[in-house]
Amino acid sequence: MTQHKDTPMSPPAVQLTSITKTFGAVIANDAVDLTIPAGTIHGIIGENGAGKSTVVSILYGFYTADSGSIEINGQPATITTSADAIDRGIGMVHQHFMLVPNFTVLENVMLGSEDGFLLRKGKAATRKELQRLSDEYGLNVDPDAIVETLPVGLQQRVEILKALRRGARILILDEPTGVLTPDETDRFFDILRGLRAQGVTVLLITHKLREIMEVTDGVSVMRRGRMVAHKQTAETTREELAELMVGRRVELTTPRIAVTPGPVAMEARNLTWRGTRGVARLKNVSLQLRAGEILGLAGVSGNGQPELLDVLAGIAPVQEGEIIVGDRTINSGSPTDPAELRALGIAHVPEDRHRRGLVLPFEARENAVLGYHNGPKTGLGRLLSPRALHTHCAELMERFDVRPPNPKLPAIGFSGGNQQKLVMAREIEPEPAIMLVGQPTRGVDIGGISFIHAEIMARKAAGCAILLVSVELDEIMALSDRIAVMNAGEIVGETARDDADYRRIGLMMAGVSAEGDAA
Repeated sequence: MTQHKDTPMSPPAVQLTSITKTFGAVIANDAVDLTIPAGTIHGIIGENGAGKSTVVSILYGFYTADSGSIEINGQPATITTSADAIDRGIGMVHQHFMLVPNFTVLENVMLGSEDGFLLRKGKAATRKELQRLSDEYGLNVDPDAIVETLPVGLQQRVEILKALRRGARILILDEPTGVLTPDETDRFFDILRGLRAQGVTVLLITHKLREIMEVTDGVSVMRRGRMVAHKQTAETTREELAELMVGRRVELTTPRIAVTPGPVAMEARNLTWRGTRGVARLKNVSLQLRAGEILGLAGVSGNGQPELLDVLAGIAPVQEGEIIVGDRTINSGSPTDPAELRALGIAHVPEDRHRRGLVLPFEARENAVLGYHNGPKTGLGRLLSPRALHTHCAELMERFDVRPPNPKLPAIGFSGGNQQKLVMAREIEPEPAIMLVGQPTRGVDIGGISFIHAEIMARKAAGCAILLVSVELDEIMALSDRIAVMNAGEIVGETARDDADYRRIGLMMAGVSAEGDAA
């Protein structure tokens, strides 16, 4: 397996040789080699815990390697702090933006280079430099705009401008499209291509194989702390990369199962919900869930999806509007709670498994019955039987491939993907009539994604009515029968899956109709 070849006139932008890093007994990076040609877009992919974040953290000075060497543009480099990395022309844009929300664009970019107490000189110099960078790289942003008023796509530009302002010629991007709509992602990729054309080297950390194939020149694959492959993107496929990541063949597409939708199992009518400050987080939301059908709810994170799931699951009260499940009507005058809804056959996989899905210090066998602890598989009466809990959890672990298969291990001891499998197992096992599923594969490895998708599809085939909430549009498109889109707390559009396309859904996610009008 060969990497890109550089000419003697063009040394690699980054050369890592035998980088090893341990944390106690855990080997995070095991003799990692990586060569990134100058002026290219290079991807690093791998499952959770593969070591890719550790590699870039060493390159940016967050960690120091135990052994190995770093060369930047052909010169040996000692990088022990982020200041060392910045001095070497390395910049990093984090997955969660490091911006001061109530500062202007100019003030955020100027931070760290104020050039005097009165700021006047620093502001003037930064404004001039912003104009130059905007002209050179096509990163146009109003320097006087307050950052919190900008859409996330423009906030990301500000982060890139910050790095370029500090002289970055090597740019590390950590999961940069997680908060972008498809249209914003396309524009972002155009920016990356523009940076490449100006000689900037881009290192892209992402789990989205489609994006790797679309925008990178080369890609390196990590597995269990080791670098297992370097590929030129044009000479590989999504399937090959997935197999290299996991070490076995992986089905990237879940076969769709044709099911004739049954009657409405759950209906929400005109739900409006306000938070503690009186701001409406849900605005007249109406939807229907039908037996044997998956309704996918697409949208950029933070547009009301968590609040909707909380209301539908009985965690938050119905303030305005109503929910109808069978003969039961739930409204402000007739409230409910999660226990009643479980009794009505409703299961809930929360978006945040740590806050809502698990008690991390509890053992797996205890977490496996949360909310169902009065059921027939936990013991007699109100007394929980440790033996019954153990047997029940062991069966779930075998069926859902939870690793390690140890019912006594606390939930915090499992990887994110196996934590998610444990939550899915608990909610699917009672064979609910309705499932409310939030971000089912967030933080899950590619092999786990395939497994979870198959389980969701199996529940649909069994006649379950499913609401699937996901910020991953690929996931929505792969599993859904109907697709609704949320923006700013409202359902702004709905379409049958067969009539959907990325552009149309992406426009609705941005609050724009497919015809180009504000939704």
